[in-house]
This record gives sequence, C-alpha cells and structure tokens, in this order.
Amino acid sequence: MTLDPVHFDGIADLAARIRHEVDAEEHRDLADETWRDFLDPLYGDDGPVLEPLDDLAKRAAPIEELALQPEPFDTAHGLDSGTINPRTFTNGLVLDLAQAAMSATPSELDCHRARTTITSVHSNDATVDMGTDWQKADEGYWRGRIVQTAPLARDQERVVHGLALYLAESHHALEHAHRVDDLLLLDGPVYPKQLVKWADRHASLADLVTQNELVGEVLENYVRLVEDFADRGVPLAGFVKSPASQALVRALRDRGRPTPWATDAAFFGQVLERREFDGENYRRLTDELTWTCWFTSTLGADGVFADAEELGVDRDLDAACYEVAFFVVYDPRTDLVHKVELPRVFADDPECRAAVERYVTSQVAAEAGPPEPVGKADELARIGSDEKQELVRKLEQSFESREDRNYDDHRW
Repeated sequence: MTLDPVHFDGIADLAARIRHEVDAEEHRDLADETWRDFLDPLYGDDGPVLEPLDDLAKRAAPIEELALQPEPFDTAHGLDSGTINPRTFTNGLVLDLAQAAMSATPSELDCHRARTTITSVHSNDATVDMGTDWQKADEGYWRGRIVQTAPLARDQERVVHGLALYLAESHHALEHAHRVDDLLLLDGPVYPKQLVKWADRHASLADLVTQNELVGEVLENYVRLVEDFADRGVPLAGFVKSPASQALVRALRDRGRPTPWATDAAFFGQVLERREFDGENYRRLTDELTWTCWFTSTLGADGVFADAEELGVDRDLDAACYEVAFFVVYDPRTDLVHKVELPRVFADDPECRAAVERYVTSQVAAEAGPPEPVGKADELARIGSDEKQELVRKLEQSFESREDRNYDDHRW
C-alpha cells in the first residue's frame, strides 16, 4: 500500500514541529568567520594540522570560460574499482569481488581493455586456505587472484570489501603506471583511508601490518605508487566526488569553535557558495565555479599516512613528501562539493599544483561533475546489477551453496 495524501499531510505536520532556531545566514557568517580566523593555520595540540600552502584564498571563475580553457596536460588517465558488494553464503563464506580499470583521455583501447580482479574471501573455518597466485586470461589483459582475509575489524563484510577494492585498485595502478605520461586521477582519495578505521581495535596501522600481510600489501602498494610517480615526475592525484570526512569539524570543535556543520564538505560548501540578496531573500548564484586555495593536512587519516612509524611501511622519500595536500571545489549547478588531493611531493611544486588545479576546475566546469578520466574509469570498472546477480549465481554453482538471503532480500 502506498502513502495516501492524508499520510503525507500527517508527516509534513510532524516535520513542522521540528524547530531549528538558528538562522541559516548565521551559519554562513560563522563559516566565513571560521575560514578567516581559524584556518591560517588551524592548530592542534602539537602544532598546525591544517595550513595553506600559499595565502589563504578563495577563487572563482565563470563556468563557461573555465570549460573552454586550454588543458595543461596532453593526456590524462583515471583509475577506479567496482565491486559486487559483500556476499554471505550458506556454507559460511563471506566474499566480495572487485575489478579495477584504467581510463585514458584521449582513449587507448589497450588501456581500457585491461582489468585486475581481486576476490577476497573470509571463512570461519581456520583449516580452509583459498588464496591463489595471479591467474591470467584474455591474452594477458585480464589477471585475477583470490585472497583470504582475517576478521580485522568489527565485521568481516567491511574487511572483505575494503581489501578487494584497495588491492584491485593499487595492483592495477602499479601494473599500468607506465602508461601514464602526464596525470593519473584516482577515483577517491590518494590513500586507502578506510583502513584507519580498522585500527580502532589495534594500537596503530603498523600493528595491523604486522598481524595481517594483506593490509601491509595494500599500504605498501600505495606508498610505492607515490614513489613511482614521484620518480618519473608525473603527478598522482585523487578526486573525491563525495567527501564525507568530519576531521576538520572535530578539530574546530576541539578548539572551542561552534560547528553546526555535519561534515567538512558542508562547511566548505557554505564558505564557497555565492549568494546575493534580492530585497526579500537570498538566492544562490550559479554562474561561477568556486574553489579554495591548497592546504596541507595532518587531520584524521591524513596524519596517519604522513607518519612512517604509525604506517608501518618502509618508505624511500622524506616523510613530508607523503603528506596530503588538497583543495576543495564547489559546483553551484549541482550544489556539490568535491575534494582534490595530491601528495606533497607534487604539491610542493607550485607549477605542478597549479596545473592540477587548472585541469580539474576546467574539467568540472565542462562535465558538471567529475573530470572525464574519472567518469570513464567509473564506467569501465562498474559491475552492473544484472552482472552482479549473474556472478552470484556462478559463485553459488561453484560453491554448491546458496547466497544467505533474509526476508528483506526476498521482500524487496
């Protein structure tokens, strides 16, 4: 049975009883004041945790003009992973399957054809060993491997998902790094930051590395990726489509600053949104893209990946080279905030970070969303819903077991 009009009216009446006494304009004024007075730099207990690389600044440019700017890179590549999402089977196995793909702009068919697949499996039966070496098919364009995980966090589904995704992405990036001459954009952060959450039940990521070789393999892959691109002088960046971090908001709260924003992205959205008063109401201006200056960050997970001892992985470059630098871009057409990350080994070069900034802002203006290489990589790596169901059926046949479904799966 669907909702009748009377139900909608009842829900609306209930919602009307939820009062919020703070004016939205007060939140914007608070955001502007926080930006102006607290981020140049933002201090933590042991010194700056967020600091502008140059002067604290906000930038804006007409969207149409940005979209027509000449691109600073002749070619650009994107990288993404897609998964079937964690699946539990009646024989006790929990697994996820991820495939990684790299896109090229302009297109390169050989690059688009290549795939790396990781199937991560968890079993409560300690006698089971399902790990395999790399297998190859499709004339060498496809390679795959099974890894067996241990229960590192509070639930094995999160672990099998994360390891499949990060291993597929990092191995594919390393395998095909030689294809990239000008710029590689990862779909997401430059580091596997979700692993930091797995360390909640351990002293550090370094402990996880010593206790589980797969975690160490993931972290080492990303460190080697930064080093490889730094050695060749090719920038490696991350484009975070939907940043969900709250590290900045928490740090501001620790400094005694009011923080009415649910996420860091919400804060930056209010800082970057342009509005004008028409005599009665404020209206959002949508003709210009806006973005922040570059910041260096040791907030939250960023600080973990900048600390060699905490990370537990040997590194070849100076510690500062692995720190995260970022800027935030706001698209008023979609009312969305995106985050662009660079390891400091690239961001410390003013020409490099200016080129990355110019490329990404031009691409966002032209695409009204992620840059073309990221969008193409997402399409290549995505596993569609029909494909997911077919893969699950194949797995059921291979395991001689059924997927462990519940009533909600049956009902919906």
